[in-house]
Amino acid sequence: MPRVLIADKLEGAGIDWLRQAGLEVDVRLGLKGEELAATLREYDACIVRSQPRITAACLEQPGRLRAIARAGVGVDNIDVAAATRKGIVVMNTPGGNTIAAAEHTLALLLALARRITEADARLKSGGWDRNAFVGTQLAGKTLGIIGLGRIGREVARRAKALEMRVVVLDPFVTAAKAAELGYEMARSLDELLPQVDFLTLHVPLSDETRGMIGAPELARMKRTARIINVARGGVIDEAALAEALHTGQIAGAGIDVFSVEPLQPDNPLLRAPNVVLTPHLGASTVEAQETVALEAAQLIADFLLRGRVANAVNMPAVDPQELAEVRPFVDLARRLGLLQAQLAQGAIRRATVVYKGDLAGKKNRLLTAAFTAGLLEYRLSEGVNLVNAEILASERGIEISESSHPKRGDFAAMIQSEVETEQGTTIAAGTLFGDQYPRLVQLGPFRMEGYLDGVMMFFNHRDVPGLIGYVGTIFGNHRVNIAQMTVGRQAPGGDAIGILNLDSPPPEEAVAAVQAHPQIRNVRVVKLPPPGETPPWLGGG
Repeated sequence: MPRVLIADKLEGAGIDWLRQAGLEVDVRLGLKGEELAATLREYDACIVRSQPRITAACLEQPGRLRAIARAGVGVDNIDVAAATRKGIVVMNTPGGNTIAAAEHTLALLLALARRITEADARLKSGGWDRNAFVGTQLAGKTLGIIGLGRIGREVARRAKALEMRVVVLDPFVTAAKAAELGYEMARSLDELLPQVDFLTLHVPLSDETRGMIGAPELARMKRTARIINVARGGVIDEAALAEALHTGQIAGAGIDVFSVEPLQPDNPLLRAPNVVLTPHLGASTVEAQETVALEAAQLIADFLLRGRVANAVNMPAVDPQELAEVRPFVDLARRLGLLQAQLAQGAIRRATVVYKGDLAGKKNRLLTAAFTAGLLEYRLSEGVNLVNAEILASERGIEISESSHPKRGDFAAMIQSEVETEQGTTIAAGTLFGDQYPRLVQLGPFRMEGYLDGVMMFFNHRDVPGLIGYVGTIFGNHRVNIAQMTVGRQAPGGDAIGILNLDSPPPEEAVAAVQAHPQIRNVRVVKLPPPGETPPWLGGG
């Protein structure tokens, strides 16, 4: 009989469900270090929440362990890459907390609008100051939502029921999709911020979102606006927010998540006025805890008893021979997706992946998923992998399709990607040199042989003498080394594209100087993984 370890506090409904399914279940809390590692080896599966920490050391000798389920969304306490390398499936329950988080967002919004906590405190201290706590109604007000994922959509739906005007900002939601859902679309933070009465964030914490709301952004909001964060600590600059509350730059804030948790005594928000703070309660309802417990139990039972894998956050089971055959192309496909995501202008509507030559006869679903993962992870970052990439794309209204052309062209095998946005279509194609080195061989109408790795700078220009030397001089003056250079053109003296692989990111001043050349039309800097670094969900190199 398969054995399941419950290594964290879990609602009884989930434990009962596992036992009723015929599994042997043991509950052992407080395990860590070598004791945890030794215990894990004795079980086929494990269910955790935010504790304990399942590290690479814990999984070095996994024994009979085959699956880990997180009763919740985040898997920060699980070394997913180590689990993948050991063939252990890691699953989570992304939908269980959705309603709870959406409702907590609305609770903070209402508390701010009607000044609930201030009035409660004054009344309990003996005051009766009705005129001091005049609120504002929600009907007719504008709610800005950054991030229209599961929780963002539920917040939007509830806000519409409160007769609020909803304006959304999401790089993967087109204006047509927003209109279909009954919302308006903002194209940028600059467009969104000045018009909102309330702003709520529902984005993961990544390099792109860290500190996305700081002093400059707060300064663009109405002085009567209020901001809510039930997403991730760190997406709002807490010091800047506290200062904006002190100066009256904004009217209020409701914050459930913090850059450092538990909340530290020196956090400036503790001393700020007009702020409602809660200790990361977004998922803390009886129903949510029971839901994620049941979902985790069902995931484990389906895996152990029926061999089904759902909500996996690492690579799905793939035949070893098939994986060995396409593995280098998985990395190439992902890099093309990352490239397209950074070159795309506007919201992405659809993407097509075309497999040419020898790849036309392969099972390319894996490659399409890898391309989609790259396309999304640049902005979503958290939790995008082979399993969920296409679902996440579909939720954002992005159509993903694939086709094959068996006829060989210039290369034995090639992946061509076409990404359509509201502002046009970008074509990028790549192949492998020596069966292992990913190369960019086409961008738009231009042919070239460029390295698909590291920091890259693309500049469209007229093919005129001295321009390449001009660019090289600028980077030399800024002490940025050019590792590789590729130029693609259609005809001498006509349109061309230059691609530089740089040893370090160029400073903004250098990029601006390049852009200033009269024969250079546009400049884009792209960051790809370094050479040889494979996707984390592929189990390392």
